[in-house]
Amino acid sequence: MTDLNRKTLTLLGVLGSAALILGALGFQYIGGLYPCKLCYWQRYGHFAAMVFGALALFVPNRILLALAALGAASSSVIAVFHTGVERKWWEGPTTCTGGPVGGLSADDLMNQIMNAPVIRCDEIPWQMFGLSMANYNILASAGIAVVFALAIRARP
Repeated sequence: MTDLNRKTLTLLGVLGSAALILGALGFQYIGGLYPCKLCYWQRYGHFAAMVFGALALFVPNRILLALAALGAASSSVIAVFHTGVERKWWEGPTTCTGGPVGGLSADDLMNQIMNAPVIRCDEIPWQMFGLSMANYNILASAGIAVVFALAIRARP
């Protein structure tokens, strides 16, 4: 394998994060698969990775690269959590999953229904080969974090 320099690896990391964001927006606006709260949370890490990575392209700094790597890694960690919510391994935030209805008055139940978000975090709206978008994001985001981590150690 060729020895990639820091700038090339940084650019690959930034482009990788941008590609994931563009893919998510494509699924949202072209495919009609609107994101839940956890889907949005997964995007934030990539926005951070793009900003810190882009800054590191112009101001070479290992701390900026570490922050970019942490941004991408945070997206992967949130995707792991989201996967568990989708697979019903654990509960997600109460604002994006179905909660119990027992013990509620008719008014409380109606209020819960009327205030429920449209997109639920505990349902899988799309999958390929049995894997959801959150599952794929675990791998892609971790890979991008590794690229940024390699950039930290690469020659300038």
